[in-house]
Amino acid sequence: MRFLGHSTVRLEIAGRVVLTDPVLTRTVGGLVRVAPPLDPAAYADVDLVLISHLHGDHLHAPSLRLLGRDVPIVVPRGAGAWMRRRGFSAVAELDIGEQLPFGDLRVTAVPADHSGHRWGPRFTHGPQARANGHVVEAPGVRVYVAGDTDLYPGMAELGPVDVALLPVWGWGPNLGPGHLDPTRAAEAVALVQPRVAVPVHWGTLAVPGLARTNRMRRLLVAPPRRFAAEVAGRGLPTTVALTEPGEPVQLHRSPR
Repeated sequence: MRFLGHSTVRLEIAGRVVLTDPVLTRTVGGLVRVAPPLDPAAYADVDLVLISHLHGDHLHAPSLRLLGRDVPIVVPRGAGAWMRRRGFSAVAELDIGEQLPFGDLRVTAVPADHSGHRWGPRFTHGPQARANGHVVEAPGVRVYVAGDTDLYPGMAELGPVDVALLPVWGWGPNLGPGHLDPTRAAEAVALVQPRVAVPVHWGTLAVPGLARTNRMRRLLVAPPRRFAAEVAGRGLPTTVALTEPGEPVQLHRSPR
């Protein structure tokens, strides 16, 4: 497993390479990558892409084109036609609770409390599909990929899992609705009961110029460390694999 930055993680599982919400370029809309640039080898040989929702920092067409237009992509139900119009040929749609078998893998779409509109919660026109997370299962292992979400009723039903990829911040100085901060992400750990939690959605993207402010410089490094401290302070038997963007994840297991 390798954390490539923001919500992008490379999973090597059951002989397959799975990439979550690929953000691979130097710019994403009006945002710039402040983490080190990625070597193309980091996203080579991808077998399957998981897209949690339509926001531009999760469904980023220029990054998807780097992978090839025929790479299988899983999107929320209702987003398939929009993707095919943009030239992606191998698109599968999943609604909450639906499953996709892929070799020895099984991908299940699970709920997320987050806006599903391409342009944000205040818009009513344009592409919209319900945001979700995913549970990726292979023989002997379960991985929860949260996407973007806040806490929601029923989250505990997802656990226990071996690994949880949990967002702990965003790309700006403040969080809007439908996000986890470090404290609420620690509450998610208590609910989902992962053996290992990997904090994601931090330290990668910023508004140009804003990254130079003292507050933003702190927010580019502090959230996953606050998350790890919150998990430890609650006495939870979960290992937090705090990983810098672009680096391999050290999956040390701890007993339940």
